[in-house]
Amino acid sequence: MQEYIEFFARHPFLSAIWFVLFFAVIYTIFQSKFSKFTKINAQQLTIKVNREDAVVLDIRAAADFNKGHIAGAINLTPEQAASGHKNLEKNKSKPIIVVCQAGMTATKTANQLVDAGYEQVDVLDGGMNSWSGANLPVAKG
Repeated sequence: MQEYIEFFARHPFLSAIWFVLFFAVIYTIFQSKFSKFTKINAQQLTIKVNREDAVVLDIRAAADFNKGHIAGAINLTPEQAASGHKNLEKNKSKPIIVVCQAGMTATKTANQLVDAGYEQVDVLDGGMNSWSGANLPVAKG
């Protein structure tokens, strides 16, 4: 125990970095365990769309959406999705899968949808990057 105290005293900056990283990992683990939605991979997305008639909500910018998106996806901004856009509202009883570019932005929108009363909300883990990385088809326009 004495060695740890000496190390922390001699290397305060390095020690601070380790503490921040440690608590960031703990925070991330707890956040994922107690999340209101689930993260799914590209294969699971395909199964949900085909078997459960899931709705894919693409929250990327319209220009990115037009360059390539999952077939049948609805393109809304995060603000439109959170405010209950009519295209989304009519699908409230269906599973909703939120997609962004890398899977990070979609989590906030997914939380907002759950808070708005959507019961079956998922996020594509890795976003369109993972979809494209799996060489799955994209629709253009």
